[in-house]
Amino acid sequence: MLSDKYFGSAQRGSVDAGFGGGRGGFGDGTGGAGWSAPAGTQTYDPTATRTGTMTMGGVASATALMLAFLVLGAIFGWSRVTTELLGYDVATGKPVYQDSLPMGWLIGSMAVGFVLAMICSFKPPVARWLSIPYAIAEGVFLGILSHAYNSQTDGIVVQAVIATCGVFLVMLALYGFRVLRVTPRLAKGIIAATFGVLAVYLVSFISSFFTDSGESFMNSASPLGIGVSVIVVGIAAFNLLLDFDFIERGVQHGLPKHMEWFGAFGLVVTLVWLYLELLRLLSKLQRD
Repeated sequence: MLSDKYFGSAQRGSVDAGFGGGRGGFGDGTGGAGWSAPAGTQTYDPTATRTGTMTMGGVASATALMLAFLVLGAIFGWSRVTTELLGYDVATGKPVYQDSLPMGWLIGSMAVGFVLAMICSFKPPVARWLSIPYAIAEGVFLGILSHAYNSQTDGIVVQAVIATCGVFLVMLALYGFRVLRVTPRLAKGIIAATFGVLAVYLVSFISSFFTDSGESFMNSASPLGIGVSVIVVGIAAFNLLLDFDFIERGVQHGLPKHMEWFGAFGLVVTLVWLYLELLRLLSKLQRD
């Protein structure tokens, strides 16, 4: 989900990275594995130690820090949800609980996270300042939402976290061993599919205002709903390849140090999306 436009023209060991746009559009059509530098251009050794330029270690550290603050935010969000005992099921005798979601925190954290994400997307240099606040806000949102899902199906959050980590490691291995190569055609296909998902969600949201059914096909446990979720999970997983590719080439091109935070930001955004889609899919699969 990160853009090629940050790889401008490399001239004699320096990169002119254009920061005019946001995440997601491959402007010049260069891409991923198989990219070769123009004649006369100096390439960069990712293992070399360089001061003031993007490194793999820097991206890893920024990502770990963002995830740590995201978890802290999630713990806080989880604690904001209050659970009330309604009674006991007549048939099974099991207690029946109802969550009271803090809508102010839920909507507020979602709005703050969205605004910060948009700012970082269109102004990459500020990601070094806004990535942590984004992670905290997104964590609060995820914590509240995860609590609601876990109340419906106990243990589903742990399953979703494990599944997210598993998908991440699988995609990282496939990318690292070059089983999957980010060619220009693949990159454009992933981006097109991502925008297609956004369009489907938008249509589903708008149609919910004009239908009598309280549940759209996107949230239903029907074969169609489950199939759509599987496809969306796949698209989210393939977006990880774009993040890996951006980070790797950012290091190779010697992008500025602050782009480590932008690379980490893009990776965390994709992981959050993947987790939410897996949570939704698991909920559908375990629904009676």
